[in-house]
Amino acid sequence: MRTVLITGPGGSGRTTLAAATALRAAREGHRVLLLTADRALPAGLLPAGVPGPAVRVPDPAEGFRDALAALQERSSSALDLLGARPLERDELTPLPGARELGLLRELRDAARSGAHDVLVADLPAAPDALALLALPGELRRYLRRLLPPERQAARALRPLLGRLAGVPLPADWLYDSAARREDELAEVEALLDRASVRLTAEPGPGAVDAVRAAVLGLALHGHRPEALLANRVVPGSSPDTWLAVLGAQQRKALDEWAQTLPVREVPHLGRDPRGADDLTALGVPGVDPAASAPRAERPVEDRTAEDGTLVWRIPLPGAVREELDLVRRGDELLLAAGGFRRALPLPAALRRCAVSGAALREGELHVRFVPDPGLWPRSSGGR
Repeated sequence: MRTVLITGPGGSGRTTLAAATALRAAREGHRVLLLTADRALPAGLLPAGVPGPAVRVPDPAEGFRDALAALQERSSSALDLLGARPLERDELTPLPGARELGLLRELRDAARSGAHDVLVADLPAAPDALALLALPGELRRYLRRLLPPERQAARALRPLLGRLAGVPLPADWLYDSAARREDELAEVEALLDRASVRLTAEPGPGAVDAVRAAVLGLALHGHRPEALLANRVVPGSSPDTWLAVLGAQQRKALDEWAQTLPVREVPHLGRDPRGADDLTALGVPGVDPAASAPRAERPVEDRTAEDGTLVWRIPLPGAVREELDLVRRGDELLLAAGGFRRALPLPAALRRCAVSGAALREGELHVRFVPDPGLWPRSSGGR
């Protein structure tokens, strides 16, 4: 299954272009599911009865109720000891983040079903979408820190350890639940890693900075945009003075984007798109289910023969040196750039090295490592 994630600055027409992408893929003969974060598609955008993609809107309230009800059931003995009164389903309201978790759950379920060739996900605006992409990995990181997998080796000794320590130790169901959540999060993280990302933006001065920030945030997650859908582009020349000025502003933004991104111009129809004909007229790119998603690769360059270093090259397009922050912590590199922060696991070879410096060059962060003599395999030639 090919997954296409669509996001961009607020007001850039993400839902419309997601619907147009799903419709085109369906008309190309693929089984398509459109998953939207909006509570409902704009009226008339994809009228009922029109042959095309299946549409699904996650219900965050229902998913939240199910998850909390299951947690209460597993914790019933502990709640009884505390004298707690369980919450009823009809009094539960979703907490912040429930919609994002519901969207991830729908992505996972759609991939598991195998019922579709193409999944088009209409994500929230770029800042929230980037947080969504980071969520599975961060939750896995927290789980491993709070309940390290290696601790499960001592589960058989839990009763003895509890008596010796004099305090209760975590119950088996907690470890079982953590293991299940770890597997589910890893599944979702792998799905997002394989997905393609299409950015949407309406050309203009404000959108240039917003797109630059989105591209940088995506690079931190290993994504390189498959395309930038420049929405609502007006004709290049017009006798109308206002349209001519707008066209000139748009062309300046389009030319700047085209230097680093594959740009696909989507015309302004002179009205809000409604119905299958209007969506088709937008001319969005098709979707090849067999194609691979472009990635922001992070190669390790071996320069040990030249200057004794290994260099980890991390793409950070649009990054500014003054906004970079870099910290080595264990087997992770904590990297902050442009308001985004990510914990990057070190490649295996670099875990036996120490950071010796870093430099930002032409949109790439070059982090230099030197082998740690205490950990790096030694040559036996001199022994």
